[in-house]
Amino acid sequence: MNLLQAIILGIVQGLTEFVPVSSTAHLVFASRLTNLYNGNPEQITATIAVLQLGTLLAVLIYFAADILSITAAFVRDHWALISRKRGLIFSGTHGTRPLWLSEEAWLGWLIIIGSIPIGVVGLMFKDIIEGAGTKNLWVIAIMLVSVAVLLTFAEIIGKRRKEISDFGLIDAIVVGLAQVLSLIPGASRSGSTIMGGLLVGQKREAAARFSFLLSIPAITASGLLQLREAWSLLPPESFVPLITGTVVSGVVGYASIYFLLAFPACSFNFLCNSSMFSFFIVIPAAKACPPYFSKSSAHESIPLNR
Repeated sequence: MNLLQAIILGIVQGLTEFVPVSSTAHLVFASRLTNLYNGNPEQITATIAVLQLGTLLAVLIYFAADILSITAAFVRDHWALISRKRGLIFSGTHGTRPLWLSEEAWLGWLIIIGSIPIGVVGLMFKDIIEGAGTKNLWVIAIMLVSVAVLLTFAEIIGKRRKEISDFGLIDAIVVGLAQVLSLIPGASRSGSTIMGGLLVGQKREAAARFSFLLSIPAITASGLLQLREAWSLLPPESFVPLITGTVVSGVVGYASIYFLLAFPACSFNFLCNSSMFSFFIVIPAAKACPPYFSKSSAHESIPLNR
């Protein structure tokens, strides 16, 4: 992999990780167009896994204050409970959270609860998810359009009344179940979770912010599981370009997060349209580069997050 290939892939990863189009699918097509590793599926998969750590770093930096606040509150409130400085009180918060937990600590629990479905389903159906069936071109194309349609539907019917401080167990469970869709290639993780949030009445910005925070466990687990394999598969001369591409994906990903949260209304309209547009790009791109979808490469694994 040369420097130009790495920069192109980094830009694609940064732009598509946080929008309702599959980042992995677009990275596959970008790798074909740039003839990355002469189409070697194992090395392409390893490269994608490392690039996703760049966008994970973007989330960690952008939400650093939130993460520190949530972590500190989580430890403080549970220590107060263990040391019996605070009793178990479950009223006074309109039923959204236990009173003995602060809003930040409760958000920590919601992230944990929302991460359980994708972890359980991902481990139970790992072989199926990484098998040939989910690599089918039509599966990817259908999921691209399906997420776009569902997101548009949620945007229309969603009441958009809830701030993050109003989130309860139902919010975490519904958004967590929606995130399971991202195990299917072509289904965007962020698009699926934002769609789930809108369906339960979350405001756009609140849904997007919770989606990004919820991405941290999923992307971390997927990226770190693939990282060790990546170092053993990739040639040494690819390390410097790969690091460069990872940095680029982080910078572009940071800008994407800013855009989504700063301009939620126009962002959502643009993202729904971009998902539909991707449908018309996927099939021509795949036809132009058929080897990746051949039987010989259909059984190769790809990172699970989108």
